[in-house]
Amino acid sequence: MSIPEDVQEPAFVTHLNGSGGAIKGWVVVDSLVDGLAMGGVRMTPGVTEEEVRGLARDMTDKFTLAGLRIGGAKGGIVSDGTDRDQTFRTFGRTVKPLLHGGIHLGIDMGVTSADRAVFFAEAGYDPRYRLGAPDMPIDWRTYYEPLIDVTGHGVGVAAVTALEARGHTEKARVVVQGFGTVGRSVAKFLEERGHIVVGVADIDGTISADRLPVAELLAITDEFGRIDRSRLPQGVTLSTEPDAWLDLDADLLVLAAQKYALGAENAHRLRAGLVVEGANLGSSAAAKEKVAASGAALVPGVIANIGGAASAALAVTRVVPFDLEAEARKTWVFDWVGDRVRRNTRDLLEIAAGRAGDPLPELLEARRKDRLKDGS
Repeated sequence: MSIPEDVQEPAFVTHLNGSGGAIKGWVVVDSLVDGLAMGGVRMTPGVTEEEVRGLARDMTDKFTLAGLRIGGAKGGIVSDGTDRDQTFRTFGRTVKPLLHGGIHLGIDMGVTSADRAVFFAEAGYDPRYRLGAPDMPIDWRTYYEPLIDVTGHGVGVAAVTALEARGHTEKARVVVQGFGTVGRSVAKFLEERGHIVVGVADIDGTISADRLPVAELLAITDEFGRIDRSRLPQGVTLSTEPDAWLDLDADLLVLAAQKYALGAENAHRLRAGLVVEGANLGSSAAAKEKVAASGAALVPGVIANIGGAASAALAVTRVVPFDLEAEARKTWVFDWVGDRVRRNTRDLLEIAAGRAGDPLPELLEARRKDRLKDGS
């Protein structure tokens, strides 16, 4: 069963109240392709059904742009993370019918791979086995965990491609807003290619310098993306002012943290000529309009931030050549993600150069037509 992708309402929404325990949340399946959909699970105290719906629609768009035969879904759990084990056991029991019915749920903000292992186990779900599909020859963690940096890789490819497309031939001055897994990976990727990281923001504020030593920052950052202020290298400037990262002199801003970090109320402060969303819903619709009006360019997360989602979808749909050795398989996935991101970034900016308004709907329509030609 396939749901037309221009339908505004999701295919279905499941409200989670808990099986064998209390839980509040939702699973939104925005679209189905061949009876399949997938997306991560977000757990925050303030997550809402509206937010999960928006994230699920983004997943549909990501997979459409990437040309993958799977629909978009997303989960949300309202929790501050207290008693994680019980929360994810209850979640696993509650979503068991969805997991076994073709709705693959993974990790997102507030949910770790260890949490995923708990709810997979509680649901008795193993992605290696699916009715009507060849068995995966390796377990999920063996496949997925070496790909931890694939999202950051895709975001980095989007950034470099966009800089080139806009004729930026010098080394770019970069600000990374958010220093979690994606932000750290992007900072490392760009520095390795000669670009200069001049600002990094985490939950405690903004750290800046003419050139930040990325490796030293990585060494003092915890798994949640918080940089240890007591161990900072000399010569850096600290600011706790809200959104101080926007005020830094930069060519490129990477949004790699919370939703709507760039909004109508702060977009006027943007100094960078290029924004790349390394987070889901990194900027609001109003912010995107202001960015475009200023002459800056923005590459949305549905193009740049596809690495984790695409690598999981490639496995669920059995596209990955599992006969390759581990390192060659990892290289294949990184190359596949990079190729799709590069193509979509170039095409988006080409459309934007020839018209006013948001270029994304035109690119999405082109990719839908491509998928129809392939028999979707």
